[in-house]
Amino acid sequence: MAEFTHFNEEGRAKMVDVSEKPETVRTAIAHSSISITKDIYDRITGNKMKKGDVLAVAQVAGIMAAKKTSEIIPMCHPLPLTGIDLSFSWEKGETEYHLNISASVKTKGNTGVEMEALTAASVCALTVYDMCKAVDKGMVIGETYLVEKTGGKNGDYNRAEKLK
Repeated sequence: MAEFTHFNEEGRAKMVDVSEKPETVRTAIAHSSISITKDIYDRITGNKMKKGDVLAVAQVAGIMAAKKTSEIIPMCHPLPLTGIDLSFSWEKGETEYHLNISASVKTKGNTGVEMEALTAASVCALTVYDMCKAVDKGMVIGETYLVEKTGGKNGDYNRAEKLK
């Protein structure tokens, strides 16, 4: 049976001690999305939202969120992130548009950056919602998941390979 690492001898939560783990380059890529109307799509792509450039603000919000992950996720270690990037792509559905968000995070340290990438992608989607909610509150934030990660004792992970 697997041992739970985030519990102490009393069965209470603890932050895992990673001081003995080797320092390696670690990366993670996470995905999120938000479904919006054609009207919002036109406003975002035409830079006509009253609050400003939606994607620029969302990108900065995602970067800030990755840097602050340990402040909002209780068992995350504060990490010296060496790189954060968010990118966007559009898909047109039958009745709506989907903004796909990719968050890539990198560090050289002794614990991974999966939570930082997931937090960045999530906050990016939330920021798009916040900036567009005056036009339509019916937007839907889609699945958020880890796409891949590298480094660490558990090795690499690639979602596409796992789904095969």
